[in-house]
Amino acid sequence: MTESLTDNLLAIARAASDVVLGYYEAGFEVTYKGPSDPVTDADHAANELICSRLQQQYPGVPIVAEESNPRDFDGHAEQREVFFVDPLDGTREFIARNGEFVVMIGLAQSGAARAGVILAPATGRAWIGEVGCGAFEVAPDGSRQAIAPSTTSEASLARVVGSRALLGPQFRQVISDLHFARVTQVGSAGLKGVAVASGQAEVYLAPSDRAGMRWDACAIDAVVQAAGGRFSDALGCPIDYASPDLRNRRGMLATNGALHDVIVAQLAAMHSEQQAS
Repeated sequence: MTESLTDNLLAIARAASDVVLGYYEAGFEVTYKGPSDPVTDADHAANELICSRLQQQYPGVPIVAEESNPRDFDGHAEQREVFFVDPLDGTREFIARNGEFVVMIGLAQSGAARAGVILAPATGRAWIGEVGCGAFEVAPDGSRQAIAPSTTSEASLARVVGSRALLGPQFRQVISDLHFARVTQVGSAGLKGVAVASGQAEVYLAPSDRAGMRWDACAIDAVVQAAGGRFSDALGCPIDYASPDLRNRRGMLATNGALHDVIVAQLAAMHSEQQAS
């Protein structure tokens, strides 16, 4: 693993985590960007800190961050390297004070996820990964332990993590058709992703076009792949981080690898049935 890259991103994420925790403990104002789309002072403050640090350390690399003005990253699709930042993934969980929120920083190269850091402020635990170089859980004291997905290959034994906010009809049908062993609802996308990367679950499925934006995907994509799992859209195609369209219109799917093709095939069959009806 390129320690200078992942160590730098982890240090930035920890600084942002400290900012987030400050608001978590002292209080914050909630406003809404749209229906059911809250944002807080902590989102904005962490966004500003992360972008400032990245600009200082990686000048010239575009930063596509959730709370930034889109003009700040205009033309990012033409650049070889791009950072994708979700300063507070799981804002609803932050507001609910249930601890299920993370800071996420991902780096894409030539349209593919390369490296990612996911840090949970409430626990101080972090997960880092660089594709081709491995993935690790980092404890608050800095100690590291390699992580890997499970080897479960039977759907009937698989554990699935899904959104706490929304379990749509596609999700429910896949769960029913493949007879998964257990479904657990978890708040932030980042925590669902690291559950798969670290072998605590086999599947994270968000099959609809409500699966968020590229900043909801890049860090997870990198960590899951670095750990040895697979990450794609719900049709099995890699997510293109060089696309000017930032929405995950075809959903997200993270698995331990062994179950990926089975789930993609089931989703494809469902799609064909819907088209025929």
